[in-house]
Amino acid sequence: MALDATFYALVGLILFFVLIAYLKVPGMVGKALDARADKISNELAEAKRLREEAQSLVAEYKRKRKDAEAEAASIVAAAQREAEMLTAEAKQKTEEYVARRTALSEQKIKQAESDAINAVRAAAVDLAISAAEKVLASKADAGAQETLFKKAIGEVKARLN
Repeated sequence: MALDATFYALVGLILFFVLIAYLKVPGMVGKALDARADKISNELAEAKRLREEAQSLVAEYKRKRKDAEAEAASIVAAAQREAEMLTAEAKQKTEEYVARRTALSEQKIKQAESDAINAVRAAAVDLAISAAEKVLASKADAGAQETLFKKAIGEVKARLN
């Protein structure tokens, strides 16, 4: 057997495997791979936990958004009801005000009519009295005037009592 380069390569390879086995390189590689596998497993578990937490936060925010939308809708509905109520109240007050003003105006018109009728009657009475005085003055003498005057005073006394 000749010691050639292939033999030395084989011996070097065997020594290399022995050295690797002596230094427990496969165990270290196994531990390193196990540690890396554990690290990856932990990262996956952490990612899963974070994903679940994110999903729960999303669900919570969706619920809060729905609650806020419902609250906003109820506020809008309450505002609409209040506005309708205020509108109805204002309309009612306006109608009452118009009715009061109309009644007051009608009362003032009736009072003005009554005052005008009374003024016309008073003017007619004054005119009649004036005409009666002229007629009586021209037709009646002093004695007749005195009897008429006493008669008128008697009538006034009778009406006052």
